[in-house]
Amino acid sequence: MDAVPSAPQPHRPVLYQETIEYLAPSSSGRYLDCTAGAGGHSFGILESSSPDGQLIAIDLDPTAIQLTTETLSPFGERATVVHDSYLNSARILQRKGWDKVDGIVLDLGVSSMQLDQVERGFSFRAEAPLDMRFDPTRGQTAADLVNNLDEKELADLIWRYGEERFSRRIARKIVQKRPVLTTTQLAEAVRSAFGGAHSRIDPATRTFQAIRIAVNDELRTIEEAIPSLIELLNSKGRLAVISFHSLEDRIVKQAFRRESTDCICPPEQPICTCGHIASIKVLTPRPISPSEKEVEENPRARSAKLRVAEKI
Repeated sequence: MDAVPSAPQPHRPVLYQETIEYLAPSSSGRYLDCTAGAGGHSFGILESSSPDGQLIAIDLDPTAIQLTTETLSPFGERATVVHDSYLNSARILQRKGWDKVDGIVLDLGVSSMQLDQVERGFSFRAEAPLDMRFDPTRGQTAADLVNNLDEKELADLIWRYGEERFSRRIARKIVQKRPVLTTTQLAEAVRSAFGGAHSRIDPATRTFQAIRIAVNDELRTIEEAIPSLIELLNSKGRLAVISFHSLEDRIVKQAFRRESTDCICPPEQPICTCGHIASIKVLTPRPISPSEKEVEENPRARSAKLRVAEKI
């Protein structure tokens, strides 16, 4: 293997080593990082696939695009960075002149980088405008959603995407305190719905998760993307997906189960009429979790799960 380019390595994302080992990048390979973030996975893939492996890194976040471009600059033309949604991966590959790739990584949810940018409005720990968009150049903000939905719609959203059992009480408090325009205003409204009964986890956590998922339409995007990403894999190519909460992981698990099964007809149907043929084999019957050491060093890693599938 050629020498690694002279550049500081970016902060390693959660389950970094496990992801790179499962993807097993090679010098003849082409790879796709659907959620570039700060470029950590992309750097690792290009480093491991020296001297000739190539990669396209995609992200919706303009800040991530800037960081990834800087991080991958030592790799020159081996790296291409694209500001777009991974839902458009097929079109992005086509523009590059690629048909298929040998490995894909999808690191879901909000990144540490985004949480640490107070002005983005993802965190309830500091005062900021209530935004939460992965791409702050387009779409409705969290403030738009919180202030325009009626009470029942808001409660349903918090229940569906946050699995929050006090969703109705929280929605009522939010509606009473409108307009809610900042992160601290929203957090205080949510906490007031709990009275004095606070658990170890901040009461605002699940509501912030729910609203962020809704603003970015995250679950629908994942559900639509996985089958199309599998289509983009060469034979023996691998898709690695890292999720951070049960709703994401459930979608990934179900998609992998469906795409690794020959027949998806109802169990009571005696003859197969679906014609479905398995396109992958699942390499992780149980998801990979971070080591105790990684969780110690990065508490945000505690809920992460890695699932990997290989194209047949």
